[in-house]
Order: sequence, then C-alpha cells, then structure tokens
Amino acid sequence: MLRTAIESAEGVAEKRSFVVEGETSPFKFAIIQPMKIVDILNSKKVSLSFEVFPPKKLEALESIKKTAVELTSLNPDFISVTFGAGGTTQGYTADIAQAIENQGTAALAHLTCVRSTTEALNNIISNLKEKNISNVLALRGDFPKDAAEDENVFPSGFVHASDLVSLLKKEGFCVGGACYPEGHPESTSRETDIENLKHKVDAGVDFLTTQMFFDNDMLYSFLYRLQSAGIHVPVLAGIMPITNANQVSRMVDLSNAYIPRKLLAICDRFRNSPEAMMQAGIAYATDQIIDLISNGVRGIHIYTMNKPAIAKAIISNVNEIIKATNK
Repeated sequence: MLRTAIESAEGVAEKRSFVVEGETSPFKFAIIQPMKIVDILNSKKVSLSFEVFPPKKLEALESIKKTAVELTSLNPDFISVTFGAGGTTQGYTADIAQAIENQGTAALAHLTCVRSTTEALNNIISNLKEKNISNVLALRGDFPKDAAEDENVFPSGFVHASDLVSLLKKEGFCVGGACYPEGHPESTSRETDIENLKHKVDAGVDFLTTQMFFDNDMLYSFLYRLQSAGIHVPVLAGIMPITNANQVSRMVDLSNAYIPRKLLAICDRFRNSPEAMMQAGIAYATDQIIDLISNGVRGIHIYTMNKPAIAKAIISNVNEIIKATNK
C-alpha cells in the first residue's frame, strides 16, 4: 500500500521512520511516525537533550527558529521549548517546536496552567496536534508577580501540573513533568514535595526533568528519595552552564539551588574576563555531566539559553563518552 513518499524528506525520514517497499514498485515509501520521548529514553542507556526559549517579540521568532535548527545539527535526542512567563509567548512555542520536528528531532513543548482558560488550553492542544507535536511538558507555571489580589490566575480550574497531566494523557500525548532536587521553592518540606511529585507521576507523567542544580550530590540524594517513594519513571538531569558570573544570583533566585564553593570561586576569579568565564563554566558543566553519566544517570538535559556555541562546546567534550555508554 502506498504511504507518504520520502523523496522530499529523506533526511527526516531516515531519523524518524521505517521503509515499506512494494513488490512491484521501484519507489520506497515511509510512514513519518511521531516520536514519543519516553520511547527514546527507554531505548538508550543515556540520552542528551537541549532546552530553548521563545522570543518575547515576534520579530525575533525566525532568529530563534534558526537557533533551534542549528541545535538539531548536534543530534540531541530531543529539544524542549519553554512557554514563557505566564504563557506570554504561547503561540511561538508551537512554531519553534514544529521547526525542530521538521528537522527530524523530537520536540517537547512546554504548557502551563497559569492564566490559561479552558478554551485557551484546548486551542493550544489542538494546535500542537495539527503541528504533529506529540510531547508536552506539563507545568503549573510561575505565579505571576503582577497578579491583582482578587485575580483568579487559574481560570481553567487547573491549579496543579497534575491536573494538566491528566488532560494531556487523555489527548494521547507523551507527558513530561518538572522536579526539584533541592525541593520546590514553595514546598513546606522535601517530604511534602516528594508526595506532590508522586501525585503528578500517578496522574500519568512519563518522565521527569530536574530543575538546574550545581552539586551532583543533591541529585543523587534526590534520586534515592524518589526510589524510596516508589517513583520509577526516567529522570533527566537539568544542567545549566554558568558562563557569566552575574547568572549565579539570578539562578539562586529562580531555583533556590545550592552553589558549591568551587563554582563560587570560579565566578569570583573570572567574572571580569568573559572568555575565561565562559571556558570555566563550560568545563564545570562538563565535569558535572561526566560524573553523572559515570554514576548511572541516564538523561542529561542542557539549558542552552539559546546559545548553540555553548552547547556545541559541551557536546565536543562528552560525545565520545555518550557514544561509549550507549554501546
């Protein structure tokens, strides 16, 4: 039976499809199958992925698409695209994700509950399906700082990420979730945080991606607590290369992450030398990744900050390690 011809998309089909040869036809055809990230993770001993974020203004959209496409040339297992604070760039997320998928790389579109009506969520989900996006990272989203005291910031009634997970699973998506090795900033305790995470996983999360951390021991302790709580889905370690000393205070504000003395010393020593700081930050992230892979962590997710050169430098440091691990 004739299927979608691959003559105009051989590179994409090679990554994403299988070939069906007719007995009497000289042509080869392929079915372009949506790539479920959980299947990719389960097929590898260690995966590598990137994150990009959409622009705030429409005129920068094409530039970010080019950045995302450039990152696909590094052969990541997938690339995630954030949703923007309060969902302000929600339309751009799907467009960038589609550009990534068109290169034969799986895309993970972020989706948040904050300030999203039921109608808006349904429209976004329909748009993702139309663009053949089959993977979504379900998030509550950051509580908007400009919210009025009487504003209902969850008009859909979806107050937690787990509410969104249930909806997305019913729609047939592969669903990812976020987790915090050092505890969610709003959580009253690490125990409560794990309980909430278990609820999210029980709702149908297929895999988890961690918030950034800079001390690997924090992740190892977290993974042990997950196992003890009966959480066994794949966990991807989120790595943020610190290539500018001014990033540190912002990262702490965002994630409440512990900054090891070694990284503080690097920032203090090289903060006035951008080239040296970038090199040192890449080296620190590389050391983190090598240690994680050596200790059996099966997924590395790099927060690229839309800088392909940094991602490329890190990949050049670890690509043979990843190849050897996946043999």
